[in-house]
This record gives sequence, C-alpha cells and structure tokens, in this order.
Amino acid sequence: MKALWQEMRGGIAAMHPERFPYAKFAAALILGFVGGALFNALELPLPWMLGPMTFCTIGAILGAPIAAPTVVRPPMSAVIGVMLGAAFTPAIFGSLLGWFPTIIGLALFVAVSGFACVLYFRKVGRMDMTTAYFSGMPGGLVEMVIVGEQRGGDGRTIALVHSARILLVVMTLPFLIEMVEGVSLGGRASMGPSVTEAPLTAELWIIGCGLGGAVLGHLLRLPAKYLLGPMLVSSFVHATGITDFQPPAEIVQGAQVVLGVTIGCRFLGTAPRVILRILALSFGSTLILLAMTLAFAVGVARVSDYDVLPLMLAYSPGGLAEMSLVAIAVHTEVAFVAAHHIIRILFVMISAGPTFALLYPGRGETGEIPRMRDG
Repeated sequence: MKALWQEMRGGIAAMHPERFPYAKFAAALILGFVGGALFNALELPLPWMLGPMTFCTIGAILGAPIAAPTVVRPPMSAVIGVMLGAAFTPAIFGSLLGWFPTIIGLALFVAVSGFACVLYFRKVGRMDMTTAYFSGMPGGLVEMVIVGEQRGGDGRTIALVHSARILLVVMTLPFLIEMVEGVSLGGRASMGPSVTEAPLTAELWIIGCGLGGAVLGHLLRLPAKYLLGPMLVSSFVHATGITDFQPPAEIVQGAQVVLGVTIGCRFLGTAPRVILRILALSFGSTLILLAMTLAFAVGVARVSDYDVLPLMLAYSPGGLAEMSLVAIAVHTEVAFVAAHHIIRILFVMISAGPTFALLYPGRGETGEIPRMRDG
C-alpha cells in the first residue's frame, strides 16, 4: 500500500503546471473533439475514436502544439477496464469450453501473421533482421521495443511500426467489418444508457471498481494493472450477479476520444519524413494482418460456435482497449474479444524473445521479461 501511495503521489506531482502541458493537452482534446464531431456528422465508423485519432495524427505530422501526457493513461485505463468487465455476465461461465478451438486458432494466427510480417519488413522494408522481427510481431508495443533493443534492433523504428499498426488497424478494421458483415458502425449512439438516464449507482460502481481494481492490480503485481485490475473487479461483480450496471454512453464516447487522441499523439517528436515512411510501410503490413484476420476468422468460424464478426475483433492485432471498444460499439461478445486480446499479447510476450534467441543465437541478451501492456 505504501508503494502504491508513493506511485499515486508521483502521478500527482507529474501534474504540476511546469511538468504537465495543460495547454497542449487541452488543444489535443479540442482537436480530437472536432475530428470526432466531423466524423460523426459524416456518419463514418466509430467517429469518436477514429476522428480524434486521424486529426491528432495529422496534427503530430504537421508539428501542431498538442500532447497527450502519460498521466492521463492510468485513470482512462481504469475506466476502460471497468467497462470491459461489465461484459462478463453470469452466462460467460457456460461459454468458456467453447473458447478452446478459437484459442488454438489464435495461436496459429499469431505464428503465421508474425512470420508474414517479418518477411515483409525484411524484404520490402529492407530492415535488419532484428528490427524486422520485433516490428513484425502482432502485439506488445512496449515489450517488443524493450526486447528488440536488447537484441540490437532499432527501438525507435520498432515503436513507430507498432504505433502505426494499432493506428491503421483501428482505422481500417471498422470499414472491413462494414464491407464483410454489412454492419453499420456510423453514428451508433446506443452504446448504453445516457448519463442522465443511468442511476447514480452506476457512476459509484465505476469509481469503486476502478479504485479497488487499481489496488488489486498493484497488490497482485498484474501486468497492465490499471486496466486488468479494474477489469477483474468489474467482471467479478458482474459475473457473480452482484450488479448489472452498464457504463453510460457518454463515458464510452469520452473514452474513445481520449484513446484516439493518445494514439495520434504517439507520433509527436518524430520527423514528418520518418512518420510518413513508417506509415506507408506499415500500411502494407496492415493489409497482410487484416487479410490474415479475415481468413482465420472465416476458417475458425466453421469449427467453433462463434461467428465471423466477433472472431475478426478477437484476432485483429489492434490494441486491447481499442478493439474492445469496437466490440462494445457493435454489441458483440465483448468479454470474448477482450479475453482473446489478453491471450494474444501473452502469446507474443512469452514466445517472441525465446523464439528469436533460438533462431538467432548470440544476438544480444533478452534480460528481464517486460511487463505486459495493452497493445
């Protein structure tokens, strides 16, 4: 508890005006809101995530005075974790056995798509083997940067490629879903009750699960503790039938805006020429990943109890939080999608480093295994 309190104090200290760029963050939120409003007016898919993401990415490339400080990530992660946990209803226990073929398919997807992307970055991107390998892994932004640098790869390139992966997958997957499944994602507002209609207890449950989950995540030393801790607490109270509260739609949309802003601002501080090159190169790998996602979703749907749509969301290598919010938007198997993304990240985190060491012995040392994030 003492260590948690010290960490919280450190976060508060980081909000000092000299350290926390209030003006730039406010500018990023305004820019993101304008992007969301425009995408919403045009009835484009997931407007309140893709609009801010697009506008802030363009702003980052043009050198706009915007920023998304890391201090905003933990509370947003807690809110998102509570939202994801709300999908774990009592009926989830009867579905767990049906996940076996989909998890086997997920393991195969990680291996095949990883191999294809590594080959692409090596042959088309002309990257060195280490950088190409850790750039091509379908998950684990922070883990791949850390282990890739330890093995002698270019950490900046690996980080930009994975940031671009999340950006491009989240931006393109909704359009693919609309084309393949005929599900319209434009202007979907019915994500939950309005904040004016939801009982006060819903907000209290969100706060309670968020704070309790943060403490639990710290005590258990969970990876991505501010996301998984609240998710565990929320899933427990929902799966056991203690409560059935649903987060208000405005909170869901607000989470999408902040996530979109955060992803777009990841490219700040990098030369526009470098960003554009990585985005162009990553566009090709995104096409490979989406083709693999669709192929595996269609194939696994034939041997499992799940349709193509939830499988596409479960296998798509976007971020855990981002893909789960897409699942919320289309009202499909949120718990299934979230659980599979956690498993995908664990697959990549556990296997990427040892596999590289086996294939290419002597190229650096992996050192300590990094902690899991939500990429």
